[in-house]
Amino acid sequence: MTTTFFEEIGGEETIRTIVHRFYEGVATDDVLRPLYPEEDLGPAEERFRLFLQQYWGGPTTYSDTRGHPRLRMRHAPFRVTPAAAERWLVHFRAGLDAADLTPEQDERFWDYVTHAAQFMVNTLE
Repeated sequence: MTTTFFEEIGGEETIRTIVHRFYEGVATDDVLRPLYPEEDLGPAEERFRLFLQQYWGGPTTYSDTRGHPRLRMRHAPFRVTPAAAERWLVHFRAGLDAADLTPEQDERFWDYVTHAAQFMVNTLE
């Protein structure tokens, strides 16, 4: 029986912890907060949580309800600058630090998000 990374790290509870801490930072970030048009960050937090759960081998709820992730397309309307990617990583680091991950799990998760953050940059200004 194969264990997914999602299961290995503690499943939904761990992802929920990471994403919630991330959005606590976003809520007060002068660079990132303007990129979220919704006044309530709750729906964005849920979408991100569902995406990460699916990405790491958990339930497919994200795709079942929203279709293919198409991350670059979904973020295209927003000016994702290198500074925004850097701030995104600051808050994601706080989320990972709040989770009870082994150093190896942390490194695997961090490698993914650092690459994802750079991939999402769509403007240099």
